[in-house]
Amino acid sequence: MSILVVSGTSTDVGKTVVTAALAATLRAAGRSVAVCKPAQTGEVPGAPGDLAEIARLSGVTATLEVARYPEPLAPDTAARRAGLPMVTREEVVSAVRELAARHDVTLVEGAGGLLVRLGAGGFTVRDVAVELDAPVVVVAAPGLGTLNHCALTAEALASAGVKCSGFVVGSWPAQPDLAALCNLDDLPDVTGVPLVGRVPEGVAGPDVSRFVAAAPTWFDRDWLESIQLRR
Repeated sequence: MSILVVSGTSTDVGKTVVTAALAATLRAAGRSVAVCKPAQTGEVPGAPGDLAEIARLSGVTATLEVARYPEPLAPDTAARRAGLPMVTREEVVSAVRELAARHDVTLVEGAGGLLVRLGAGGFTVRDVAVELDAPVVVVAAPGLGTLNHCALTAEALASAGVKCSGFVVGSWPAQPDLAALCNLDDLPDVTGVPLVGRVPEGVAGPDVSRFVAAAPTWFDRDWLESIQLRR
């Protein structure tokens, strides 16, 4: 089994679409794939959330949402305001391990950035990665300011002894500006971590077959193989 945590430098950087692209790519390679979302916010019970979008785009049906809160806030804040129980680190880790025991690759999509508090005791996506001994792939924005965000995230992972598996640009523009183009070279140099993928903007449309066919081209091939081989 292999576990990969998908985090981001912030919110709205494309984590869900990147997770879907990874799931589609691994599934197309013949791997059994599961996806866990520890905490979904901004959705009422019964409404489709991030996992529904991942399933739609990738075809992966083994998904698990551990907790859901209606307001679009950090999960611990959303739980407190809704008067709902906060998810615990033990619940999340147990859920991921159960999925991982039955699948070749399990993807864990975080909420917001790496240090957003997910639930009880203020645990974060980084804490989950530590507990699972899992590497983290970080989704980043393409343009100005992302080098600082990426460097801070890489340092936060290193300080906890968590491997940063790589960075993926989550919404690569059709017409990148100068900052975005320079970031392709500068990001690995600034962070010491490779850039392992670029997912184009606007790919999460209704043409699912096109998404699935193109997804493998958005990632570094050797990096994809390393995910599949990790135990």
